Amino acid sequence: MTASFSRSVVFGVSLAAALLVSGCSRGSGELVVDDSVGVTALRSPCPTVAIPEMTGSITLFTAPGRTDSGALDLVASITNLRSNCNERAAPGKLSTNVTFDVFARRIDTRGARTVDLPYFTTVIRGGNVVIAKRIGAVRLEFADGQERATSSAAAASQVDRAEAVLPADIRKRLTKKRKPGQVDAAVDPLAQPEVRAALAKASFEQLIGFQLTDRQLAYNVTR
Repeated sequence: MTASFSRSVVFGVSLAAALLVSGCSRGSGELVVDDSVGVTALRSPCPTVAIPEMTGSITLFTAPGRTDSGALDLVASITNLRSNCNERAAPGKLSTNVTFDVFARRIDTRGARTVDLPYFTTVIRGGNVVIAKRIGAVRLEFADGQERATSSAAAASQVDRAEAVLPADIRKRLTKKRKPGQVDAAVDPLAQPEVRAALAKASFEQLIGFQLTDRQLAYNVTR
Protein backbone atom coordinates (compact mmCIF):
# COMPACT_ATOMS: atom_id res chain seq x y z
CA MET A 1 0.00 0.00 0.00
CA THR A 2 1.15 3.53 -0.69
CA ALA A 3 1.21 5.72 2.38
CA SER A 4 -1.13 8.69 2.41
CA PHE A 5 -1.86 10.75 5.50
CA SER A 6 -4.51 13.23 6.58
CA ARG A 7 -4.82 15.37 9.68
CA SER A 8 -8.64 15.11 9.49
CA VAL A 9 -8.70 11.77 11.26
CA VAL A 10 -7.10 11.48 14.67
CA PHE A 11 -7.33 8.27 16.61
CA GLY A 12 -5.46 6.08 19.07
CA VAL A 13 -5.40 2.33 18.96
CA SER A 14 -4.23 -0.22 21.51
CA LEU A 15 -3.20 -3.73 20.58
CA ALA A 16 -3.32 -5.03 24.13
CA ALA A 17 -6.55 -6.95 23.58
CA ALA A 18 -5.30 -8.37 20.29
CA LEU A 19 -2.07 -9.71 21.74
CA LEU A 20 -3.61 -12.03 24.31
CA VAL A 21 -6.49 -14.46 24.10
CA SER A 22 -7.12 -16.43 27.27
CA GLY A 23 -9.73 -19.04 28.02
CA CYS A 24 -10.23 -19.81 24.32
CA SER A 25 -9.85 -22.97 22.31
CA ARG A 26 -6.33 -23.89 21.39
CA GLY A 27 -6.43 -22.70 17.81
CA SER A 28 -3.25 -22.12 15.86
CA GLY A 29 -4.11 -18.46 15.48
CA GLU A 30 -4.25 -17.54 19.14
CA LEU A 31 -2.10 -16.92 22.19
CA VAL A 32 -3.47 -19.46 24.67
CA VAL A 33 -2.26 -19.24 28.26
CA ASP A 34 -2.10 -22.34 30.44
CA ASP A 35 -1.25 -21.92 34.14
CA SER A 36 1.10 -24.91 34.14
CA VAL A 37 2.99 -24.46 30.88
CA GLY A 38 2.65 -20.80 29.86
CA VAL A 39 1.76 -19.93 26.28
CA THR A 40 0.79 -22.99 24.25
CA ALA A 41 0.00 -21.45 20.86
CA LEU A 42 0.96 -18.33 18.95
CA ARG A 43 -1.35 -15.78 17.40
CA SER A 44 -1.96 -15.57 13.68
CA PRO A 45 0.35 -13.20 11.79
CA CYS A 46 -2.68 -11.87 9.89
CA PRO A 47 -3.68 -8.28 10.71
CA THR A 48 -6.60 -7.83 13.05
CA VAL A 49 -9.42 -5.75 11.59
CA ALA A 50 -11.34 -3.09 13.52
CA ILE A 51 -13.14 0.25 13.42
CA PRO A 52 -11.27 2.91 15.44
CA GLU A 53 -13.25 4.55 18.19
CA MET A 54 -15.22 7.62 17.09
CA THR A 55 -14.88 6.89 13.35
CA GLY A 56 -17.67 4.35 12.87
CA SER A 57 -20.37 6.97 12.30
CA ILE A 58 -20.75 10.25 10.44
CA THR A 59 -23.34 13.03 10.78
CA LEU A 60 -24.12 15.63 8.15
CA PHE A 61 -25.89 18.94 8.85
CA THR A 62 -27.83 21.27 6.58
CA ALA A 63 -25.87 24.41 7.50
CA PRO A 64 -22.13 24.98 8.08
CA GLY A 65 -21.22 25.40 11.74
CA ARG A 66 -24.48 24.02 13.09
CA THR A 67 -24.63 20.80 15.11
CA ASP A 68 -28.09 21.13 16.67
CA SER A 69 -30.95 18.72 16.01
CA GLY A 70 -32.78 21.33 13.93
CA ALA A 71 -29.98 21.21 11.33
CA LEU A 72 -29.62 17.44 11.22
CA ASP A 73 -29.39 16.16 7.65
CA LEU A 74 -28.10 12.58 7.55
CA VAL A 75 -26.61 9.98 9.90
CA ALA A 76 -24.66 6.94 8.70
CA SER A 77 -22.78 4.12 10.42
CA ILE A 78 -20.42 1.32 9.45
CA THR A 79 -21.52 -2.17 10.42
CA ASN A 80 -21.08 -5.86 9.52
CA LEU A 81 -17.29 -5.59 9.27
CA ARG A 82 -15.92 -8.83 7.82
CA SER A 83 -12.39 -9.84 6.87
CA ASN A 84 -10.54 -12.63 5.12
CA CYS A 85 -6.78 -13.10 5.36
CA ASN A 86 -5.01 -15.09 2.67
CA GLU A 87 -1.50 -16.21 3.56
CA ARG A 88 -0.90 -17.67 0.09
CA ALA A 89 -2.23 -14.97 -2.24
CA ALA A 90 1.25 -13.66 -3.03
CA PRO A 91 4.70 -14.99 -2.11
CA GLY A 92 5.85 -13.57 1.21
CA LYS A 93 2.68 -11.48 1.66
CA LEU A 94 -0.37 -11.53 3.90
CA SER A 95 -3.36 -10.26 1.92
CA THR A 96 -6.41 -9.07 3.85
CA ASN A 97 -9.74 -8.33 2.19
CA VAL A 98 -12.36 -6.44 4.21
CA THR A 99 -16.02 -5.84 3.43
CA PHE A 100 -18.52 -3.77 5.37
CA ASP A 101 -21.98 -2.23 5.13
CA VAL A 102 -23.05 1.36 5.62
CA PHE A 103 -26.54 2.12 6.95
CA ALA A 104 -27.82 5.68 6.56
CA ARG A 105 -30.92 7.64 7.52
CA ARG A 106 -31.87 11.07 6.18
CA ILE A 107 -34.25 13.56 7.73
CA ASP A 108 -35.72 15.18 4.61
CA THR A 109 -37.10 12.40 2.42
CA ARG A 110 -38.25 14.63 -0.45
CA GLY A 111 -36.76 13.78 -3.83
CA ALA A 112 -34.18 11.23 -4.92
CA ARG A 113 -30.70 11.80 -3.58
CA THR A 114 -27.20 10.39 -3.99
CA VAL A 115 -24.65 10.74 -1.18
CA ASP A 116 -20.97 9.76 -1.35
CA LEU A 117 -19.37 9.26 2.06
CA PRO A 118 -15.55 9.03 2.31
CA TYR A 119 -13.93 6.25 4.31
CA PHE A 120 -10.33 5.33 5.06
CA THR A 121 -8.49 2.06 5.35
CA THR A 122 -5.27 2.23 7.34
CA VAL A 123 -2.61 -0.30 8.27
CA ILE A 124 -1.18 0.20 11.76
CA ARG A 125 1.91 -1.49 13.16
CA GLY A 126 2.61 -1.90 16.85
CA GLY A 127 -0.55 -0.06 17.88
CA ASN A 128 0.50 3.45 16.82
CA VAL A 129 2.61 3.50 13.64
CA VAL A 130 0.68 4.25 10.44
CA ILE A 131 2.43 2.48 7.58
CA ALA A 132 -0.19 3.02 4.85
CA LYS A 133 -3.50 4.71 4.24
CA ARG A 134 -6.03 4.91 1.41
CA ILE A 135 -9.23 6.88 0.96
CA GLY A 136 -12.34 5.52 -0.73
CA ALA A 137 -16.01 6.44 -0.95
CA VAL A 138 -19.23 4.53 -0.46
CA ARG A 139 -22.30 5.67 -2.45
CA LEU A 140 -25.78 5.74 -0.95
CA GLU A 141 -28.86 6.02 -3.16
CA PHE A 142 -32.13 7.36 -1.69
CA ALA A 143 -35.30 7.07 -3.73
CA ASP A 144 -37.95 9.78 -3.50
CA GLY A 145 -39.67 9.42 -0.14
CA GLN A 146 -37.14 6.91 1.12
CA GLU A 147 -35.72 7.56 4.59
CA ARG A 148 -33.10 4.82 4.79
CA ALA A 149 -30.44 3.50 2.44
CA THR A 150 -27.81 0.78 2.61
CA SER A 151 -24.63 0.21 0.68
CA SER A 152 -21.55 -2.00 0.83
CA ALA A 153 -17.85 -1.36 0.31
CA ALA A 154 -14.57 -3.22 0.38
CA ALA A 155 -10.91 -2.57 1.14
CA ALA A 156 -7.71 -4.59 0.88
CA SER A 157 -4.19 -4.50 2.25
CA GLN A 158 -0.93 -6.43 2.13
CA VAL A 159 1.86 -6.75 4.67
CA ASP A 160 5.14 -8.62 4.49
CA ARG A 161 4.72 -11.96 6.23
CA ALA A 162 8.28 -11.87 7.51
CA GLU A 163 7.51 -8.64 9.38
CA ALA A 164 4.46 -10.19 11.05
CA VAL A 165 6.17 -13.34 12.30
CA LEU A 166 7.75 -13.44 15.74
CA PRO A 167 11.53 -14.05 15.93
CA ALA A 168 12.50 -17.63 16.77
CA ASP A 169 13.94 -16.72 20.19
CA ILE A 170 10.74 -14.92 21.20
CA ARG A 171 8.60 -17.83 20.04
CA LYS A 172 10.81 -20.16 22.10
CA ARG A 173 10.35 -18.05 25.22
CA LEU A 174 6.60 -17.91 24.80
CA THR A 175 6.09 -21.62 24.16
CA LYS A 176 8.63 -22.97 26.65
CA LYS A 177 6.97 -25.37 29.09
CA ARG A 178 7.35 -24.35 32.71
CA LYS A 179 6.73 -26.66 35.64
CA PRO A 180 6.11 -25.64 39.26
CA GLY A 181 9.36 -25.43 41.18
CA GLN A 182 11.53 -24.42 38.23
CA VAL A 183 13.49 -21.17 38.54
CA ASP A 184 11.63 -19.48 35.70
CA ALA A 185 8.23 -20.98 36.51
CA ALA A 186 7.04 -17.76 38.12
CA VAL A 187 8.38 -15.52 35.36
CA ASP A 188 5.73 -14.37 32.92
CA PRO A 189 7.43 -14.01 29.51
CA LEU A 190 4.74 -11.54 28.46
CA ALA A 191 5.94 -9.21 31.21
CA GLN A 192 9.44 -9.01 29.75
CA PRO A 193 9.97 -5.73 27.85
CA GLU A 194 11.79 -7.33 24.92
CA VAL A 195 9.00 -9.90 24.47
CA ARG A 196 6.28 -7.27 24.56
CA ALA A 197 8.26 -5.10 22.13
CA ALA A 198 8.62 -8.02 19.71
CA LEU A 199 4.92 -8.80 19.94
CA ALA A 200 4.03 -5.18 19.21
CA LYS A 201 6.48 -4.94 16.29
CA ALA A 202 5.04 -8.07 14.69
CA SER A 203 1.41 -7.01 15.23
CA PHE A 204 -0.55 -5.30 12.46
CA GLU A 205 -4.07 -3.93 12.28
CA GLN A 206 -6.19 -2.91 9.33
CA LEU A 207 -8.55 -0.15 10.44
CA ILE A 208 -11.69 1.00 8.64
CA GLY A 209 -13.63 4.17 9.42
CA PHE A 210 -15.23 7.28 7.99
CA GLN A 211 -12.80 9.95 6.82
CA LEU A 212 -14.01 12.69 9.16
CA THR A 213 -13.29 16.38 9.16
CA ASP A 214 -12.10 17.97 12.39
CA ARG A 215 -15.64 19.22 13.08
CA GLN A 216 -17.19 15.82 12.42
CA LEU A 217 -14.70 14.09 14.69
CA ALA A 218 -15.28 16.65 17.44
CA TYR A 219 -19.03 16.08 17.14
CA ASN A 220 -18.58 12.32 17.53
CA VAL A 221 -16.41 12.83 20.60
CA THR A 222 -18.84 15.15 22.36
CA ARG A 223 -22.25 13.81 21.46
